[in-house]
Amino acid sequence: MMVAAGRPYRLHVVRFLPGEEVRTELEQFCVQEGLEAAAIVSAVGSVSSALIRFGGRPEGTAISGDLEVCTLSGTLSKHGMHIHLAVADGDGRMTGGHLMKATVRTTLEVVIQEVGGVRMVRRKDERTGYNELFPEVISP
Repeated sequence: MMVAAGRPYRLHVVRFLPGEEVRTELEQFCVQEGLEAAAIVSAVGSVSSALIRFGGRPEGTAISGDLEVCTLSGTLSKHGMHIHLAVADGDGRMTGGHLMKATVRTTLEVVIQEVGGVRMVRRKDERTGYNELFPEVISP
């Protein structure tokens, strides 16, 4: 187990607009704001398309339609991010997994909580073969 204790810091309320690509916009936001560590605490809205990677698969699965965002969760940093998305189609069928790409349909309202005193660094973990979270304590 790896642990780095921090404290609640600024809250950011962000609205993504129609046509914006969620992952790209989040990456840019983290860099612009200089975020060392943050988490998505709330998200509601819709997407018209998404590329989601299911567990144990290297490739993503594309879905499209009028998709309601049921959950968007993850850890964010200017050093990288790990985000999961779950959406429901018009019949209420859910699909979810690792967010690779998603395009906003009408709106996506996201609340992001910064974590002070922590840096979320991602680097390759030889045990998993993936870039994983290595949290570090930093000066406030």
